[in-house]
Amino acid sequence: MAGRDLAFTPAWQLAKLFRRKKLSPVEFTRAVLDRIERFNPKLNAFLAVAADAAMAQAKVAEIRFSSGTELPSLLGLPISIKDLTHTKGIVSTGGSLAYKDFVPDEDAIAVERLRRAGAIIIGKTNTPEFGNSATTENRLGDDCRNPWDTARTSGGSSGGAASSVAAGICPLAMGTDGGGSIRIPSSLCGVFGIKPTFGTIPGGRSFSGMPIFSAGGPITRSIRDAAMLLDATAGHDSRDPRSRREPPPNFLRALSKGVKGLRVAWSFDLNYAVADPEVLALTSDAAHVFDHLGCVVEDDNPDLGEPFGAFGPVVVADSYVAFGHLLETKADLLTDNFRKSLERGKLITGAQYSQALRTIDVIKSKMADFFERYDLLLCPATAVPAFPCGQRPSVIGGQSVSTLWGPFPFTVPFNITGQPAASVPCGFTHNGLPVGLQIVGRIGQDDLVMRAAAAFEEARPWAGRTPALD
Repeated sequence: MAGRDLAFTPAWQLAKLFRRKKLSPVEFTRAVLDRIERFNPKLNAFLAVAADAAMAQAKVAEIRFSSGTELPSLLGLPISIKDLTHTKGIVSTGGSLAYKDFVPDEDAIAVERLRRAGAIIIGKTNTPEFGNSATTENRLGDDCRNPWDTARTSGGSSGGAASSVAAGICPLAMGTDGGGSIRIPSSLCGVFGIKPTFGTIPGGRSFSGMPIFSAGGPITRSIRDAAMLLDATAGHDSRDPRSRREPPPNFLRALSKGVKGLRVAWSFDLNYAVADPEVLALTSDAAHVFDHLGCVVEDDNPDLGEPFGAFGPVVVADSYVAFGHLLETKADLLTDNFRKSLERGKLITGAQYSQALRTIDVIKSKMADFFERYDLLLCPATAVPAFPCGQRPSVIGGQSVSTLWGPFPFTVPFNITGQPAASVPCGFTHNGLPVGLQIVGRIGQDDLVMRAAAAFEEARPWAGRTPALD
């Protein structure tokens, strides 16, 4: 294989090459590090690179492949970790100057599991300060860039993860998603990302100001790769009181089961959003691929109302609980946006928080009612394709929108409800920018969302088209 071909080879195929001794984990890890050195100056996808440790892990993996003993599922595969997640011995900034030198002495639970499965932690990917934005910029350096057009945003808050996977720098990435932070950058960068059911992958040991909304999940260039990561990281851990106690499914086995006979709803606006006409055309066409896959697809909307009025107060109040101390000690190191968010959180009253939680309960109930009628809900993942860095659109489809949520109106409801939701690439705009289709399932039916994504991937292969960074 040529170097570029190898860079875009799915991780599950790399794993086969390792096992057949047709590819060396040491050589591949070195190639990943070389691509980081070559392309990270253009993209700013990585905030920290653990080169020496990664090479040491690769050498251990190579020895294990030669030993003939039972081999873990991710052995020798490089993976990046979003910089909100703690990694033992690797600087973990949370995207903030306030923690630019922080090195955790423990791994997050998901990172522990990835190491146990043999994955090589290659480094930490860029995120806005404490994940508090749907685009990836902070005071640690340049904005994270989109490999399809480096003048444009990668999205956020897992922007570095999605950018690096899309660019063929690293085959696997783990992100987090508190309001769309896996699905938004996956859509804008043309890769697959899934936010599992809340609590599927245990949390903790991270910079999180969204404890009742945020979920960890994979970002990859194939559905099978994401299933491998879910199989390695899902499952209860008593150290996280919110982690799900139900045994997780076998995600890899689920992929081949198909979607024939499923009841599927298609919504172009969730009854409150506005989207770019080109995004609507691409996602609508993608949704009706499910007709040909044997599903019954109907136009329908969950009757939720606009969700941000309940989401916002909880987020800023919880962020203040987590990070409010920085207003007293390191306010000068914070971004203006995050400092203002903390100041708003400080002012949220108990009554306002309680009212938001009541509204959230209503949203959960209405969504559960909707999923009595349907197995899946399809809608756009974002309202727009990637836009120039620092230039959030205020007009979409001829209508004025909030620059805060207008470009990203479709993801928050499913953080509120805790449902599994994924973004799968479904096409490109006339100027070559990727667009994502969002697939949403019932609580706990992450395997069904993955099945649907795999069926769509087979019907509409997307991974063969790659950005021209070389």
